[in-house]
Amino acid sequence: MPHDGAPGSAAAVNGKSDDPSSIRQRKNPILNGDSQALIANDGHIVFSELGKEVDKKLDTHQGWEFGGPPGVTAMILGFPVLMYYLWICLTFYDGQLTHPESIDDIVPFFSRMWQHVKQDAAPTPYAFAIYTGLMAIQLLLAFIMPGYKQEGLPVPSLDYKTLTYNCNALASWYATLIIAATLHWNGIFRLTEIIDNFGSLMTVSMIWANIVSVYMYVSTVARGEQIRMSGNLIYDFFMGACLNPRIGSVDLKMWAEVRIPWVLLFLISVSGACKQYETFGYVTPNMAFMVLATGLYINACAKGEECIPQTWDMFHEKWGWMIIFWNFSGVPFTYCYSIVYMAANDPKKYEFSTPTYIALYTTLLCAYYVFDTSMSQKSRFRMQMQGTYQPRWSFPQLPWGTLTNPQYIQTEHGNRLLISGWWAFLRKPNYTADYIQSLSWSLCIGAASPIPYFYPVFFFAVLVHRCGRDFERCERKYGKDWDKYCSIVRWRFIPGIY
Repeated sequence: MPHDGAPGSAAAVNGKSDDPSSIRQRKNPILNGDSQALIANDGHIVFSELGKEVDKKLDTHQGWEFGGPPGVTAMILGFPVLMYYLWICLTFYDGQLTHPESIDDIVPFFSRMWQHVKQDAAPTPYAFAIYTGLMAIQLLLAFIMPGYKQEGLPVPSLDYKTLTYNCNALASWYATLIIAATLHWNGIFRLTEIIDNFGSLMTVSMIWANIVSVYMYVSTVARGEQIRMSGNLIYDFFMGACLNPRIGSVDLKMWAEVRIPWVLLFLISVSGACKQYETFGYVTPNMAFMVLATGLYINACAKGEECIPQTWDMFHEKWGWMIIFWNFSGVPFTYCYSIVYMAANDPKKYEFSTPTYIALYTTLLCAYYVFDTSMSQKSRFRMQMQGTYQPRWSFPQLPWGTLTNPQYIQTEHGNRLLISGWWAFLRKPNYTADYIQSLSWSLCIGAASPIPYFYPVFFFAVLVHRCGRDFERCERKYGKDWDKYCSIVRWRFIPGIY
């Protein structure tokens, strides 16, 4: 699910607006400020000249992120190596971290690691067929399934033009479930094949991620459509050159963010459950927990797809190796470590008491509720401000998912910062809930293996770093209005601490 920048910032252009009376009801000299050219033309929100100048500056290279060229080079090379290492430990060393036994064992150790990759993670034609087939089906469904047309936020680099997104992920998700079930029950493609070919599929995912990354970078530069470039090849390849890549009606960035990682992650969890049933004759509550958790997540992404065009990921973040690799490979093949472990190990190693299972499931469902409704509140607030919000009834629509007469801070830039709902308590309530979900995905196996805890540890670092990126950008963009916002909403995403 996308994680956005400013809490609820949005602006309506091209004649789109809220109901003027509703805007008047929400006016508040303390909360909404007294800045310039904010509500004009019968309630339409327009960007001020100051805001446009700031946006123009932000659409240029402002400085190095992720440690600059050395940092991104280390990540491009290091992430695949780390993924192989953790998979090897999980699969061949009982889920425990392995290492050289002595100085003399260093060279043999790396030889053993390579043999595992060579023998059990080779990119076989069968693995290529499985992974490529899934991508092809998801792309086809993105073209042909019925959906909802959602207008995105104004894009400064396109002279504040808004792009239309074909949001048919929910219909595609249901179609995927039907296709997968049909193939499995008829013996055409048993879902256990996913977990049985995990290493090879992971390698294929890396290959595809790099192919797509190189193609998108080279083709964008060749067309002269690159934006926000630093001039350093490796860094620009990592961050990306293109902003809104499309094939016809399909926005590739949104398609890859929803249709590949979370669909595949759910199928991995179902594959693990099927494998466990075949091996032990039953599915443990722990594995059922992961099927539920991944199912809730992909369903949330699909049913709320119309909210994604309102996110920073869509209108500002470029589509480079960082996002492509993580969507194609990183998310589905690292967030599933608890599933891989449970599919291959005796359930007695991670068996809990009934009260523990109740606490685990309750934590997941509560965190999911906050995650779902906080994302919905923010995105629908933006739609309300832009005048594009239309109620939808995709299942499940949770209470408090849409705010009535929300309070906000009006900025001189022209955007509005939400300070109602969950966003009155934290600047990133979705981060808090998302992190609790990630932690529960590891806690479901207890202390049986440390490797599934890679997800929450890594994810916490990502969230802290992203907070820094987001808030630094917001400070430059909104100036004193951001200071006002921070004085009202004090905490970032850990209440009382951070």
